[in-house]
Amino acid sequence: MNIARIVVLIIALGAGGVAAYLARGTDEKSRPATEPVAQLPTVEILVAKSDIGLGQQVKAEDVQWQAWPASGSTGNLITRASRAEAINDVAGSIARVPFYAGEPIREQKLVKANGSGFMAAILPTGARALSTEISPETGAGGFILPNDRVDVILSKREKNPDGKGPDVVQSEIILSNIRVLAIDQAPKEKEGSNSLVGRTATLELKSDQAETLARARQSGSLSLALRSITDANAPEGLTEEQVKKRTESVNVVRYGIANQTTAQK
Repeated sequence: MNIARIVVLIIALGAGGVAAYLARGTDEKSRPATEPVAQLPTVEILVAKSDIGLGQQVKAEDVQWQAWPASGSTGNLITRASRAEAINDVAGSIARVPFYAGEPIREQKLVKANGSGFMAAILPTGARALSTEISPETGAGGFILPNDRVDVILSKREKNPDGKGPDVVQSEIILSNIRVLAIDQAPKEKEGSNSLVGRTATLELKSDQAETLARARQSGSLSLALRSITDANAPEGLTEEQVKKRTESVNVVRYGIANQTTAQK
């Protein structure tokens, strides 16, 4: 090969290398410096280490400390800075509602049994637990589960006022939007089943509602009507006085004889 061509080729390669180096240096100088990522301040809060079921006794190994944004730490959360011994404090408590792994522990959702039974421990202040017999026919075919909301319906069979024809069956809602605490003695679903057939349902009631239910059990047969999950915040506890306000008297003339009955509004 001609020596002159070799020299020209070497000069061209050298010039290209110098140009590439200069271009890279220019790009690095023009590129803005990367700003450091701001680190949000965090605190350690107490969370569930694993799922904790309704009515389960909380053990020390069921909870742990976990970093949490300080801005999202409210007064309801248990922080390590304020209560370093909180793990030992909550151990032995009973969960009034389920906790899922990673969910913050709130003391409002825990209760100390102090030797009392489970049901007495989870009942809210002033509430009563009263059981009533159910069957697949009167309990929505077994699809009523603990923590569901139901209406309690009283059905009574009365003789026909005119003395002729079949007996008359009257039904009315005596309690509305009542929480189911347990089916038989199960306060939660069994292995995620979507139905739970039992013989008794334990309901969460106020004192006057408990009296209403006790009287109703002696008056006729009771049925539970399952309500939608969206009705959880609807008004609760239709009482007998409210039922009376919802009814009005009607005079029915049958075969020339006047009889008084009631009609639902």
